[in-house]
Order: sequence, then structure tokens, then C-alpha cells
Amino acid sequence: MAEIFKIFVVEDEAIFARIIAHHLSLNPDYEVEIFADGKQCLNSLYKNPSVITLDYNLPGMSGLEILKKIKEFNPDLPVIIVSGQQEISTAVELLKKGAYDYVLKDQDTKERLWNIIKNLREHDRLKKKVTVLEQEVAKKYEFGNMIKGNSPAIERVFQLVEKAARTNITVSITGETGTGKELVAKSIHFHSVRSKHPFVAVNVSAIPKELMEAEMFGHEKGAFTGAVNRRIGKFEEAHKGTIFLDEIGDMDLNMQSKLLRVLQEEEVTRIGGNAVVKLDARVICATHKNLLEEVKKGNFREDLYYRLLGLPIEIPPLRDRSSDVLLLAKHFVEEFCAKNKMKKLAISPEAFEKLRKYPFPGNVRELKAVMDLAAVMADGNTINASDITFSSSSVLSDFLQHETTLEEYNRKIIRHFLDKYDNKVRLVADKLGVGKTTIYRMMQEDKL
Repeated sequence: MAEIFKIFVVEDEAIFARIIAHHLSLNPDYEVEIFADGKQCLNSLYKNPSVITLDYNLPGMSGLEILKKIKEFNPDLPVIIVSGQQEISTAVELLKKGAYDYVLKDQDTKERLWNIIKNLREHDRLKKKVTVLEQEVAKKYEFGNMIKGNSPAIERVFQLVEKAARTNITVSITGETGTGKELVAKSIHFHSVRSKHPFVAVNVSAIPKELMEAEMFGHEKGAFTGAVNRRIGKFEEAHKGTIFLDEIGDMDLNMQSKLLRVLQEEEVTRIGGNAVVKLDARVICATHKNLLEEVKKGNFREDLYYRLLGLPIEIPPLRDRSSDVLLLAKHFVEEFCAKNKMKKLAISPEAFEKLRKYPFPGNVRELKAVMDLAAVMADGNTINASDITFSSSSVLSDFLQHETTLEEYNRKIIRHFLDKYDNKVRLVADKLGVGKTTIYRMMQEDKL
């Protein structure tokens, strides 16, 4: 059932008022009430009308006076002025004072009002829908809904995220791969004053360095071969919102100097252009590297490091928050079962103990993959220890327990993947990013 849309018609000409009210009442979702003067209307504002059509020339109180009092009661309440005056200056003045629209009183008035209110109602419906979606997005990106945990290490991260969301300070997020750095960035954005504006994520390591400047700052048509149209960069896309620079530690030094200038000047010039574009984007960056160490090695500019440091948030690896493993495991199993319309599954004590002892080099991302697979493999209503498998355990355990040479590490890795993929050299070479000839040579030399 559609929501009732309440309309007040304020009009002292009784016949004209009834014509307008009758016409609008043809829509069964409209509830129309007529008032002969402004005082009656003002005394009934407690009924919370959706829109008011207001005659400009009323006895006792002018339309402008009534408009002001309506706006004092509710600044967002739409008021459509209906008047026989054709003075443009009057219409302009009323619109400046907050009138939603201005309609001349003639034989077409009822049709104009019908269309204006129809469009206004649609706008109102879309606005409410957007509000609901914004609330859903905010709830989705509540930090506790994304990264589960109650360990002291993760509680500290929660506190810093809340502080970051209250300001526009630059945030630098560090943590191993798979700990959830982008989720933290999204949580900060969607709980900040910029939440209604774009969140633009850029994976720096995935963009070739020769394309980085155009991707980040944009280009004009014809700026270079292949630039067939103007393209705005990621910083412009993030206007009034947030730009998330993931794996910032992989940016080359030349691009670092250009990024520093853009951050300092808060403006950018597209490649091949002359116009200066002002920027208003919050910057959140992330890396799995120790940027201070990279600065010492000469791989990262010191001035850019301090420009980006802002509020540092370090996300602990899963091995440092073992008390969260069961909580996370349960969450991932529940989520997987719900998405796949499966019955709920419990986790046996033995399975949990197996999870607790594993160091999870892939962090939360790996735990999710492990629990998704366990849910598929489980028979009955319980995930048992035999359903828990770790793809990297055999190689990892050797690495952790024995010190050896880099060559020996490489040999073990290649041998592991050859066993895993039935000695398919081409496939293993693609997976590991090594040449086929290297693998064949090691096989011929009995090093595998």
C-alpha cells in the first residue's frame, strides 16, 4: 500500500479551491485538505503536510508572511505559490524566500500543480530511498560488522577508526596482506562527513608506472597516442569524498614527487591541459611495507612519508589476535551458509584447536577461504578437524622450522607446486612467474 501524501490547499476563492482539490484527489494516494486563510493553515501544520499550495493574495496575512512562518516551522516543507500576479520580480523574491515553485492562476493551474506535485513526490521518494541506502551502507561498513574481534589489539584499531572518522586527517594504514586495510578505509569514509560522496580506491601496485600519472590526474583529448577523449583522474573522481591509495609503497620515485606536489597545492593539471583543477579529497593510504625503512633505503621520499603519515593505524596480523580466530571462523561459516542457503554448521572443538594452532600467513583473507571450503566439505551439522585444510601448511612449516638458503627455498616452492599441479611445468611457471626453462633446467640437474 502506497504511503499517503498529504496536501494542504490554501485558497480563499472557494470554487477555485474545490477545483484544485478535486483534481488532485483523483490520485488515491493524495489526501487533500482546504484552508480559506493562512491562519487556519498555520494552526494545522502539526498534521505534517507533505506539500502546501499557497495563494499569494489572501485576506489578513500575505502569502509572503505565511511562507516565512511555514519555513520557520519546517524549512524543508515544500510550498508552491499560486498567484494571479505575473511580475517576475515577485516570483523571484518568493523563490529566494524558500518557495518550491511559482504557478500563475489560470485555466491550466490544476494541470501545472498536478505535474509539479507528481515530480516533487517522485523526488521525495528517491530522496527517502537514498537515505535508506545510505543508512544501509553505513551499517554495512560499521567497523565491527566488517572486521570481527574483541582482542585488545583489534579494540585499539576500533578506537583509532572512530577518531579518524570524526576529522579529515590523512590516515596511513599498515598491515600484512589480507588483514583488511581497504575495509578499514571504507569504514572511516562511510562514517565521516564525506560519506555521501565517492570512495575511490586505487591499487597503486596494479597500475603500470607509465600509466600512473594519467590514471591519477587525468588527461585531455589528444594528450598522447590513444587519448581519444578527455578523462578525469582518480583524484577528481574523489571530489568531496575519499581517495584510497592502496600499496602506496610500490609507487616509483618520479610519481611520488608529482603526488607530493598535488597534495601540497591541492590542485591538479591534467596531462596535455593548462587548466588548474582544485581538489577536495581526503587521502587514506595503505601499505604492507615499513615506509620508514623504505625512506632509509631511498625507495620512498621522506617529505611524502610525513605528508601521508597523518593518523597511523596498524592492523595486527591474525596470529597476534588468536582469541579472535573462533569468532571470525564462526562469522565466515554463518555468512557462507546464509549466502548459499545451507543449513547452519557448528565448529567442533578439535577443528577450532586446529585453527588456533595455525599461523595464518594469509591472515583474515586466508581464514575466510579455509572456512568457506570447510563448510563445503563438512558432512552433517558440524565442521570437523578433517574438514579444515591449509593449502600452504606443508611448505610453510618447513620454512618456519628450518633455516636454509634462498636457492633451497626456491627449490621447495617449485617442487611443492609441481606436486600440486601434476608436474605441469607451463602452469607452474605461470603461477610462480618464473621461466619454463628454469624449471626444466632444475629438473635436468636433479634439483627438484
